[in-house]
Amino acid sequence: MSAQKELALDTARILRDAGHLVYLAGGAVRDQLRGIEPKDFDLATSATPTEVLALFPKSDAIGEHFGVIIVKGHREMIEVATFRTDGSYKDGRRPESVKFSSPEEDAQRRDFTINGLFQDPFSGIIIDHVGGQTDLETGILRAIGDPKKRFQEDALRLMRAIRFAVVTGFEIEENTLNSLKKCAPLLKQISPERIRDEFSKILVSKNRGRGLDLLAETGLAKTFLPELLTLQGCEQPPQWHPEGDVYIHTRIALSLLDSPPLHLALAVLLHDIAKPPTQTWDDEAKRFRFNGHDRVGAKMAEEILRRLRYPNHTIEEVSFMVSRHMKFMHVQEMRTAKLKRFMAADSFPMEIELHRVDCDSSNGFRDNYDFLHLKQEEFANEPLIPTPLLTGKDLIDKFSLSPGPKIGEILRAVQTEQLEGRLSDKERALAFVKESLST
Repeated sequence: MSAQKELALDTARILRDAGHLVYLAGGAVRDQLRGIEPKDFDLATSATPTEVLALFPKSDAIGEHFGVIIVKGHREMIEVATFRTDGSYKDGRRPESVKFSSPEEDAQRRDFTINGLFQDPFSGIIIDHVGGQTDLETGILRAIGDPKKRFQEDALRLMRAIRFAVVTGFEIEENTLNSLKKCAPLLKQISPERIRDEFSKILVSKNRGRGLDLLAETGLAKTFLPELLTLQGCEQPPQWHPEGDVYIHTRIALSLLDSPPLHLALAVLLHDIAKPPTQTWDDEAKRFRFNGHDRVGAKMAEEILRRLRYPNHTIEEVSFMVSRHMKFMHVQEMRTAKLKRFMAADSFPMEIELHRVDCDSSNGFRDNYDFLHLKQEEFANEPLIPTPLLTGKDLIDKFSLSPGPKIGEILRAVQTEQLEGRLSDKERALAFVKESLST
C-alpha cells in the first residue's frame, strides 16, 4: 500500500470515528476501477472545513473558502473536500461561492461521469449518482448533466476532456463533443499556464497523436496553438514524404515516440512548424522547398513556448533541437572533430530519437541514424570531448600572448587536432601552437 493511500485511509478512519460520512472521490475511484494504481487519493466528506481542521490541526486551510483542506502526513498530503454545490462561475474558472451539501449534489457539480464516483474506503462499495460506472465499462467520456454548462463553468474542462479521452482511450460522447466544439473559444479565458499543463499531459500520453487530432478538430488548437493548423494542407515532395502533408507527418512522428520526455515530444511537435511560412515552389525541380525552416522554426518554437509560459530551460532545449534537426542529413560528411562536437550536446540522445521518428514518418531512410549508432559504439570508450591539452594560461606563459579572442581560436584549433586524433599530449600540442604561430 502506498504511503498516500495509507494516509487517506487513516484520515478517513478518523473522520468516520468522529461521526462524519467520508468517501474516496474522483480520480482515485476511477483509476482503481480501471485497474490502475491511483497517484492521488482525495476524500469527500460531510465534515465542514472547521470540523476537519479541528480533527487535523496541522492541516493547510488554503482552500477553506471552497471547502477544501489539505491534510498532511510525514511526506504525503491529501485533499479533503466537504460535499458541496458551486455557485455561479463568472470568470469561467472558479465558482464565486460554494454551499455545503450532500454527496448526490456534490457528484452533480463535477466535470465527467467517470470522475463523479465515490467509494466507501472501508467496504469498497461504489456510490454512483451519475452513471459513471456504465461509462467506465463502455469506454465513454460524458459530461455530467448539461455539457455546455459544465464547460462554461470552467473552460479548462475543454482541455481536460481531450486529456481524459486520450489517456483512457475513451470516445467522447456526442453531446459532450458537440458542446466542446461550440465552447472552444472559451478557452481564451484560461491562463496560458493551466493550458500548458494540460497540453503537456496530452503530449506525453500514449495516444498523443489522437490528442493532436482532437485539439485540431474541436477548434481548441486554434485558441492556443494556431500554428498547428497551418501544417494541414502544407504539401511536401512525395518522393521524400509519401505520408502526406506536414500535419500528417508531424502526427505520425509524434505517435512513433515511445514514452517520450516532454522536451522531446515538444521538439517533434515543432520540428517542422516553419514549413508553411518557408514553403516555396522550385519550378526547375518541380517540387516544394522549405529552405531555412529549421532556423525559422527554432525562432517560432521559442515564441510558441514562451507564449505558453514554458520554463526557460525547456524553451532553450526545444529550440536548440529544432534548429539542429536538419543537420542529421549531413553527419556522414562531417569531419571527426565536428561530428564529436555535434554528438556531445546534452540533448543529443533526444535529438537522435527525433531524427528516428522524422525518418520513420516519412521515407523511412535510416542511413544517417544507423551511421550515428555505429559512431556511438566507436566513441563509447572515451569522452567525446576529452580533457583539454592546453589552457589559456599555458598559451600566455609559453608564448607571451595577451588575453583575447586569439586565445580561444588557438585553443579550439588544438581541440580540433585532439578530436581528430592527431594530438594526444601537451608537448605535441605546444609544438603545434608554435608552428601555427610561426606561419
